[in-house]
Amino acid sequence: MNSTVTPNNNLPSLHIPKRFTLVLIICLVALVIVVLASLIFGARSVRFHELIDGLFYSHIDSYEANVVRKRISRTVFSLLCGAALGVSGALMQAVTRNPIADPSILGVNTGAALFVVCGIAFLNISTASQYIWLALAGAAITAVFVFGIGSMGRGGATPIKLVLAGAATSAALASLVTAIMIPRSYVMDQFRFWQVGSVGSATWSGITTFIPFLIIGILVAFMTAPALNALALGDEVATGLGVRSGVLRLIAALAGVLLCGATTALAGPIGFIGLLATHVIRLLLGPDLRFVIPMSALSGAVILTISDVIGRLIGSPGELEVGVVTAFVGAPILIILAMKAKVRSL
Repeated sequence: MNSTVTPNNNLPSLHIPKRFTLVLIICLVALVIVVLASLIFGARSVRFHELIDGLFYSHIDSYEANVVRKRISRTVFSLLCGAALGVSGALMQAVTRNPIADPSILGVNTGAALFVVCGIAFLNISTASQYIWLALAGAAITAVFVFGIGSMGRGGATPIKLVLAGAATSAALASLVTAIMIPRSYVMDQFRFWQVGSVGSATWSGITTFIPFLIIGILVAFMTAPALNALALGDEVATGLGVRSGVLRLIAALAGVLLCGATTALAGPIGFIGLLATHVIRLLLGPDLRFVIPMSALSGAVILTISDVIGRLIGSPGELEVGVVTAFVGAPILIILAMKAKVRSL
C-alpha cells in the first residue's frame, strides 16, 4: 500500500530539544495571561471579582458579568484563528521552502476575500458556512495560480519568484474586490468590516462551523511534519528517504489552504500571524516541524489574542480591528526578516 512516506528507519528520530519544555511552559503561561486580558480589558474593563462572577456564577446578571460572558466567544475564536494561521504559515513555509511565506504574502487571503465578496454581491450569501466554502475555493485557486506562476521560467518555484507572484496576484485580486464593491453600496457596507480582519463578531455558531476545518487541518499538519522535515533537505534526498514529494506538497498545501481559508471566511484576511508565530518558534527551537507546528499553533493563538486586546485598548472607547494591529506590527518585521534572510530557501 502506497503512502506519502514509507515506514523505514532513515527518517530522523524524534529528539526533543532541551529548550522545548521551557518554551512550552512560557507559551502556556502567556496563553493564560492573554486569555485573562481578553476577558478583562476592552471598552468597559472589569475587575477580577467581576470576571469570576461572569465565568462561574450564571445567576448573576450584572452588566459586567454579561460583558465577560460576551467576551468568552470572542476570546475562544481569536485563540482558534491564531492557532490556525500559525500552523498554516508553518505549512506554507515548509511546502514552498520560503522563509517569508505566509497566507497574506502569497495572496491566499486576497483570493479568499474575492470569492467572498463575489458571493455577497452575486449570490446573496450571508451565513458562516457559505462564507467558508467560498473562501476555501478562492484560497485554493489562488494558491495553485501563485505556485504555477512562481514555477514558470528557469529555476522553478524559487522563494523570490513565489513572493513576487503572490504580491502581484494579491494586488490584482484586491483591485477586483474594489471594482465589485464600489458600484454596490450594500456589498461595501457588509464587506468593509470583514475586509480589515476582526474577531469582534465571533459567535458560537461560527466557532462550531470553524472547528471541524481546524481539526482536520492541524491533524494533517501533524501527520506530514516528519516528511516535511525530509523535504527540507531537498527533493532528491527526500525521495531517497521514501517521501513522495509531489503528493506530500499537495497534501500539506491543502491543509494550509484549509486552515487559512476557513479563518479568512469568518474573521477576514488577517495577515502576518503565520509569519510571526513560525519565525518566533523557529528562532527558539530550530527548524524541526514536529515541534514548530504545535508551538506555532500556541504562539499564533497568543499573538492574535494579544493583538485583539491591544486594538481594544488603543481604540477605546471603540476598538481598532485586529487585522490593522497585526499589519502594523508585522510589516516592519517582514522587512527585517527579508533583509536578514536575503530570501534564501529553508
